[in-house]
Amino acid sequence: MAGEKQESPWPLPKFYFSVDISDVGEDLPFQEVSGLDVEAQPIEYRAGNSKVFSKVKMPGLIENANVTLKKGVFAKDNGFWDWYSQIKLNTIKRQTVTIKLLDENGDPTMTWTLKNAWPTKITSTDLAAESNEVAIETLELVHEGLEISTG
Repeated sequence: MAGEKQESPWPLPKFYFSVDISDVGEDLPFQEVSGLDVEAQPIEYRAGNSKVFSKVKMPGLIENANVTLKKGVFAKDNGFWDWYSQIKLNTIKRQTVTIKLLDENGDPTMTWTLKNAWPTKITSTDLAAESNEVAIETLELVHEGLEISTG
């Protein structure tokens, strides 16, 4: 029944989260975060003296997906463009990006930490004279590792 103490916990809602980019700012107001994926590429191998007529699959290199962040466009907010404009011949200021899924009290329940992240792509908003939507820009980050922690 509604209002009674639940025997089992509810799944966490995904709408209450915060993003912190180490030098850009804390608790940035993003609308959406996607691409928190990590994958181990399989390596197929079969030894010549194996009595089994099939390959064995082993874990290979770890592949991290690009993380996409979407947020509203604000007047005089050029932080991401300033960061992106620092790319010069294999040099860029790499940042630690922390994404936290929060509970109803604002405490982190899950944390994703991107190591050495930098912007690979920025997509500006589209413009339409007959639209009444908020202007949204997209920031795509590459990184060198994803750590996940709970609690």
